[in-house]
Amino acid sequence: MSVSGLYRSALREQWRGGVVLLGCSVLEGVPAFFSGRLVELAVDRGFGAGRAGAGLLWLAVFGAVALLGAFGSRLVWRQLGKVVEPLRDVLVRAVVRGVLHDPSPPRTGADASGVARITQHVEVVRDATGGLLVQARGMVVTTIAALAGLLTVAGSLMLPVAVPVLVAVLAFGALMPSLARRQRALALADERAAAAAGTVLSGMRDVVACGAEPLAALTIDDAVDAQAAAATRVAQATAARTAVIGLGAFVPLVLALLLAPGMVARGTLTAGAALGALVYLATTMQPALHGLASTSSTVVLRLLVALRRLAETAEVPEPVDGHARPRGFDLSVRGLTFGWGAAAEPVVRELDLDLGPAAHLAVVGPSGIGKSTLSGLLTGLLEPQAGRVLLGGVPVREVPAEQRHRLVALIPQEAYVFAGTLRDNLGLFAATATDAQLLAAADAVGAGELVRRLGGLDGELGHGELSAGQAQLIALARVYVSPARIVVLDEATSHLDPVSEARAERAFAARGGILVVIAHRLSSAMRAERVLVMDGRETALGSHEELLTSSARYAELMRAWAPAPLPRHARPGPAARTPQTVPADDRPQ
Repeated sequence: MSVSGLYRSALREQWRGGVVLLGCSVLEGVPAFFSGRLVELAVDRGFGAGRAGAGLLWLAVFGAVALLGAFGSRLVWRQLGKVVEPLRDVLVRAVVRGVLHDPSPPRTGADASGVARITQHVEVVRDATGGLLVQARGMVVTTIAALAGLLTVAGSLMLPVAVPVLVAVLAFGALMPSLARRQRALALADERAAAAAGTVLSGMRDVVACGAEPLAALTIDDAVDAQAAAATRVAQATAARTAVIGLGAFVPLVLALLLAPGMVARGTLTAGAALGALVYLATTMQPALHGLASTSSTVVLRLLVALRRLAETAEVPEPVDGHARPRGFDLSVRGLTFGWGAAAEPVVRELDLDLGPAAHLAVVGPSGIGKSTLSGLLTGLLEPQAGRVLLGGVPVREVPAEQRHRLVALIPQEAYVFAGTLRDNLGLFAATATDAQLLAAADAVGAGELVRRLGGLDGELGHGELSAGQAQLIALARVYVSPARIVVLDEATSHLDPVSEARAERAFAARGGILVVIAHRLSSAMRAERVLVMDGRETALGSHEELLTSSARYAELMRAWAPAPLPRHARPGPAARTPQTVPADDRPQ
């Protein structure tokens, strides 16, 4: 599904609000349809016939009809948020997915262009949709109602009125492609300006330290100048469009003023009908055409350009075959390759790996080598550039999202704890879990004492109340009690002491299912059944003892961590698998 398809789908889901808007449009168009007719009656049957009271009465009816139209407009505004806000949420999710899965994202600092897409392009779509639902819709309704009313009051004037309107609309349509190109150039210039300013401002300390302030200022100035030039070109095209539509709205009025006196003199048109026709043209149709032209450029064009730009950067989930269900809970990796950018050196290269339903794998390697990237690939958060990750024989990203989120859990280094009760936090992924199950999960990973100290499951958590280690314990217990069959700990115990880390890892190993540990300490490798060593160009896979002799990188890492690592047969059994010697930098402070 494209972004445009997602946009249309989101609008269709709000069909009830659309029905209400349609009803409001009928009310809103009543004054435009009856205005000229009521003026005709006020003149021909009232003031022109010497009956001032009747004339005033028809004008009073005109006022009541206007109030009815105002009431319809008020209802439109009340319904607007119910249609537009859900649309905005859908597009923000698509943009965020695109930013997270960007093949060449900024490696340091914030993604300023991504922020611009959310704060500018999505807001453009939101505002433009609101403008279409309120302004353009109302103007179309008003124009159609005015022409219908004119036909009933002064049908002989329809041809000279319709021809210039049609010519103006065709000329306006011919200008639209040029205006669209200029509007898109402006959108891209906005993004480039935001990206340039974000890059410079986020690295201001380095800029000052290097004495590069003039170069930085020049970079931002160039981006701002390009943005201003693009805005100027849009304004020029908008002026030409406004002139065309203005001509189309003004010429019919002039023709009516020239033709109406002769028709009245010949008796083919009454004075009241002539005045009613002028009311339709001057006070209803002409302002509506001006407004419609303005809306078409500032709303429709911006909407189309913003949707096109979002389509280039956002990620919309494709419909998934309902029968793409995994057959089992094993993970199979074949030829897996991924790099952060088309020209970047892959951080994962042609990896083959098989993990059975009860596998326990530790992933080790130097910092920045791609271990966290591998966790994203295994869990389906990242799409491989080559190769496949199969969950139960099905590509992991093709498993229906609801099922994948239930079966696969990734705990990152920075744990997420939200304001609310401990019960809410621990049961986030296990809505049907009982209090006893939640407490048992907390005890299993070593968070039981913390839960009791915070007041039990009814204890309230606020923002920033927990330390990083305490938040990790809550996150570990939350996933432990979940139905996930594949758990990836991406340095999820980095803020725990070695004893607490060992307890949590043993708990997940005994829990069942696949456990992948992105190791923060090499003691995690000594507890695992198999170890994957990543060093940038090659990978090595095997048991701890096998890798000590077959992988120079692994042996080097172990020597740096512990001068004399224990052989596997000397380590404690599964019930208490901890190193007998703890390096100084791993000991609790």
